[in-house]
Amino acid sequence: MPTDTIAPPQDPAVRRGRVAQSLAAAVVTILAALATLACALAITPEPGPAVLAVVLCLSFSRSHLDHDLRGRLEAAVALPLVGLVAVGVGGLLHHMPWVGAVVFVAGMFVSIWVRRFGLMAKRAGSLLALPFVVILTTPHMPATHGGHLRAILIPIIVALLALAWVAAFQAAARSLGILPPPRKATTAVVASPPEGSLRPSASTRMAIQMAVALAASFFVGYLFFTERWAWIVLTAFIVNSGNRGRLDVAYKSVLRVAGASAGTMVALTLAIHVGGHDAITAALILAALFLGLWLRPLNYAWWALFITIALALLQGFSGATAQGILWTRLEEIVIGALIGVASAWAVYPVKSTAVLRRRIADTLAALSDAFDPATEERKPDAFVAALDQVEQVAPAFRASRLFTPWLKTVHPADWIDALFACRNPAMVLINEGATPGEVRKSVGAARRAMREPETLLPALQALRDAMATRPG
Repeated sequence: MPTDTIAPPQDPAVRRGRVAQSLAAAVVTILAALATLACALAITPEPGPAVLAVVLCLSFSRSHLDHDLRGRLEAAVALPLVGLVAVGVGGLLHHMPWVGAVVFVAGMFVSIWVRRFGLMAKRAGSLLALPFVVILTTPHMPATHGGHLRAILIPIIVALLALAWVAAFQAAARSLGILPPPRKATTAVVASPPEGSLRPSASTRMAIQMAVALAASFFVGYLFFTERWAWIVLTAFIVNSGNRGRLDVAYKSVLRVAGASAGTMVALTLAIHVGGHDAITAALILAALFLGLWLRPLNYAWWALFITIALALLQGFSGATAQGILWTRLEEIVIGALIGVASAWAVYPVKSTAVLRRRIADTLAALSDAFDPATEERKPDAFVAALDQVEQVAPAFRASRLFTPWLKTVHPADWIDALFACRNPAMVLINEGATPGEVRKSVGAARRAMREPETLLPALQALRDAMATRPG
């Protein structure tokens, strides 16, 4: 195989497998959401708890908080506190907006900052962030009856029901082979500053970036958009969530605006024809969420498209008309995206190439362990998980290469393509239990090339050739 040949960005079989798995996960999530929705409506006919039920099911299905007994117990214990925080901060945002904004920004900062202390802290940060995400994605729908105690208890009950239904449906789907068994959680690695550096750690930088973006969004939203500040804050939060570097934030913001623009057009058309038919509107919202969950792995723009449609249709239940606010909402999305990008690029920026190099280094380290003759049981799990981390940052680099064809130098996306060309031959060798000496030497050479980026692409291509042309 010639060394200048690079495999497609992703194996078609792997892509088809992920789409099928995403379809199964979307079906399971929607079934759990329908069950929780039915329970919420049985408890109270108010639209607020019903919306909360669906939002929490979507959050739990992606958060991996319930993939083991310990995670389920932690979430069950923490959820009452989460519900109280959501009710309290939500009340502050509507009755004491500036105080609520300060509490909101501080809470999101802490939820990201604590993740520097390991996997347990990351789980705690995810739980801490959950009520703030719910506040942004659930429109404020005041209850028409019931006292303060009822207003506090119902969100807690709905949260526990959502956790229970998601866990039950996912467990059933895994037992039937519809969903794969849960993998151990892995922490995304972001390049950290060297010891003794005056720059904060990566998690601290991302927490500061998020705090600055949210503070600016609240300021702009409160001053210029009064009651419609939430979409500016939500967009700034989305484009900065899971920050994998400056390029990733810029790429995600473009997809967010593009998807929201298309979603706005579709939602306007649907709103005109659906009108006040609540049952049809609810069905369309669930259909949009299902399509968004299914197609999200293909491209984030699909999620932005369908979530915009769902949120726009949801306005009918809160008394607002989609025709009157959607164009304003699109403007707010653009403003929020610009604020998010500005924060990621100007406030302690995280270099995307540094993130990519760290994840490639982790992948090569996992491959080295898999080929180590001293390893008694060689499995591809760690290698596959590390490749998944690389794939998370790949779309932004591939888009950057597409729009910079005049650059004659090696693009970081070329490293990604060369690394993924190693996937299939590496899986064959690992599953066979083989440890070819030439392959181990090539892995070592690729790891050493991480210190000299200009030699990394040839080293990865040589590794691919060594595995593909092994004796026998």
